Amino acid sequence: MKRITQYILQLLCISLLALFLNACAIFGDPTELDDTKGWQAERIYQAGEERMIDRDYDKAIGYFQKLESRFPHGKYATQAQLEIAYAYYKKSDPISCVAAADRFIKLHPNHPNVDYAYYLKGLATFNERGVIEKYSLQEISDRDPKTLKLSFASFKELTDRYPKSRYFKDSTQRMVYLVNSLSQHELHVARYYMKRQAYLAALNRAKYVLEYYPNSASVEEALVITVSAYDYMGLDDLKQDTVRVLKTNYPQNPLVTGKVVEDERVWWKFWESLEDR
Repeated sequence: MKRITQYILQLLCISLLALFLNACAIFGDPTELDDTKGWQAERIYQAGEERMIDRDYDKAIGYFQKLESRFPHGKYATQAQLEIAYAYYKKSDPISCVAAADRFIKLHPNHPNVDYAYYLKGLATFNERGVIEKYSLQEISDRDPKTLKLSFASFKELTDRYPKSRYFKDSTQRMVYLVNSLSQHELHVARYYMKRQAYLAALNRAKYVLEYYPNSASVEEALVITVSAYDYMGLDDLKQDTVRVLKTNYPQNPLVTGKVVEDERVWWKFWESLEDR
């Protein structure tokens, strides 16, 4: 009899436990305590700023999101939207940063600080690097140029729209860097095609640099690759036209001065000689 009673009690405990677990599944986890309950907008904003100083960006974003949700109107809500974008930038989440900045621009196109939103967009993609890139010695010019172009577009929109912005000078400098990086990327691909003897493909890459990045530091090399590609393709007239352009603009180039031995005109050997000058 005693054993039967114990067995019944065990079954009862199991049943109660099952009911408890089902209740948890239905009603969800216990609600997290909200430490901001009863706070005014200013206090929530200050709490978010304190978390930003502590570099606890996830917690800061949580405070700013609560502020915007609870007090959707007013200066603190508007500033919180910008702070969210900045927090995502600091925690290296470029996708969320750009999304938050775009949202601010859409909601407040005439805000006095909207130029900062464009600036954050440019910074987010300017610094974006993949996992492999972060742990390798890969140069920026070897990367997929998509993010570089997005960054350039954001900085360009900022400088076009707000020439008196406090971020104008830095954005302009970053644009110059990005142009040089993008042009170097094109040449990186062009060199690969030359090694593969895909001269037309290499020529198209070099011509792209000349057309779209005429003020970059890569123009000289683009001209040399163009000369080499025309040479291998047997297009002597076009080759000579390009040589004249090279002579006019870069009279000290080894190809112009004749320092490159004709027997060693294989293009990558030629560039090895350039690296030593």
